[in-house]
Amino acid sequence: MPGAPSLWRDRDFRSLWAGQAASQFGERTTQVVLPLIAVLALEADATRLGVLRAVEQAPVLLLSLFVGAWVDRRRSRDVMMAADLGRALALAVVLGSYLLGVLGMPTLVVAAFFVGVLSVFFDVAYQTSLVRLVRPDQLALGNSALEGSRSAAQTGGPALGGALAALVSAPFAAAAGAFFFALSFLSIRRIRRREPIPGHVGRPARVRHRIHEGLRLVFGHPVLRAVCLASAAFQFFFAAMMTVYLLFLPRGLHLSATAVGLALAAMGPGAVAGSLLSARLPKRYGYGVVLVLSAALGDGVLLCVPALRGSGPGTVLALVGVNFLFGAFSQLVNVTMMSVRQAVTPVPVQGRVVATVNCVGMGLAPLGSLLGGRLADQWGLRTALLVAVVGLSLSPLCMAFSPLARLGKGLVDTADTAPA
Repeated sequence: MPGAPSLWRDRDFRSLWAGQAASQFGERTTQVVLPLIAVLALEADATRLGVLRAVEQAPVLLLSLFVGAWVDRRRSRDVMMAADLGRALALAVVLGSYLLGVLGMPTLVVAAFFVGVLSVFFDVAYQTSLVRLVRPDQLALGNSALEGSRSAAQTGGPALGGALAALVSAPFAAAAGAFFFALSFLSIRRIRRREPIPGHVGRPARVRHRIHEGLRLVFGHPVLRAVCLASAAFQFFFAAMMTVYLLFLPRGLHLSATAVGLALAAMGPGAVAGSLLSARLPKRYGYGVVLVLSAALGDGVLLCVPALRGSGPGTVLALVGVNFLFGAFSQLVNVTMMSVRQAVTPVPVQGRVVATVNCVGMGLAPLGSLLGGRLADQWGLRTALLVAVVGLSLSPLCMAFSPLARLGKGLVDTADTAPA
C-alpha cells in the first residue's frame, strides 16, 4: 500500500506493543516470584513446589482450545484488559494475605492457577488483536516487535523476579508483577480503533462445535497442518532436550550455578536478534527458505553440546555461543511461522487456530520431559542429550516435505471468511 504510514506511527499498535511487553514481563516475573514465595516464605518442600509449578502450567493444556473459540467472538482489547486487571488483583491478594499473616499454600496455588488461566486469555487475545489492527503486509514487522518484547521478557522477567526477591523478599516482589499487569491494562486501554466482533449468520455455534471447526481447519489446511506438526515435533523434543540439558550442565560438565545461568541466559539476546532478523530475511530470501534453513541450523548447532568436556572458560564460552545461535535461529523460525499462520488463517478463526497449535504443541511437552528423564536414567546424560537433539531434526524435516518449504517472498492474504 504505497504511501501508508509506518507501523510505529500507528498509536493503536504502539499501545498494543507496550501493553503486551508489560504483560509479558509481569507474567515471566510472576512465574519466578510465586515459587520463590513458596520456598522462602512458606518453606514448601519439593512435592508442594512441584504441584505449584504444575498448577501454573496446567491452564495452557486445559483451556487453550476453549479460550481460542471464546476469544474469536470477543473484542480482544476487552479480553486483554480483563486479564490484566484480574492478574494484578490476584497478586495483590497474595501480598495482602502475607501482610495479614494468613498466606498459605492453598492461597498461593489458587492465585497461581488464576494467573495462569488469565495469561492464556491474554496470550491468545494479543495475537488475535494484531491481525485485526494491522494490514497483512505489516504482520511480519508487527510479529517481530511483539516477539522481540516477549523474548526480552523471557530473559529479563525471571532475572528481575529473582533480584527483587533477594532485595525486598519474595512476597513483596509480587507487587512488581501486579505493577506490570496494571501498566499493561493502562496501555491496552489506549487502543481507540473500534474492533469489530466477527459476525456470524444465524444462531451462534456451540463452543464444542467451534473448537471442532478450529481443529478441522488446522488439520485440513496443508500449510496450517504443517505448522502444527512442525511445532509439535519441536515442542516434544525440545522438552526432552531441556530436561537432560539442565542436568547435563551441572552434573555432566560440572559447571557452577553462575556458569549455568550465564549459558542459559544467552538464549535471550539470541532470541531478540532472531526477532529483528525476522522482519527482513523472509521478504528477501523467501519464507520457505528461511523456515527450513533456520530450523535446521538452530537444531544443528546444539549437536556441539554433547561433544563438550570439562568446565573451563572455553566450555562456558562455547555454550554461550551455542545458546545464542540457537535462540536466534529458533526465534527467527517462531516469528516467521507465526506470520505464515496468520496470513493463511481467516480472521474469524484466528483465536481458534492459535489455541489449536498451542495446545497440540504444549500438550506434548510434558511427555517430552518424561522421555528426557527416562533416557537420561537408562542411557546416561550425554547419550540422552544427543538423542534428544537429533530428535529435534524432525521439525525441519516436517517443514522441508510440506508446502511450507515452497513459500516465496510474499504471503497471500486470505479472505475474511471462515466458519463462525
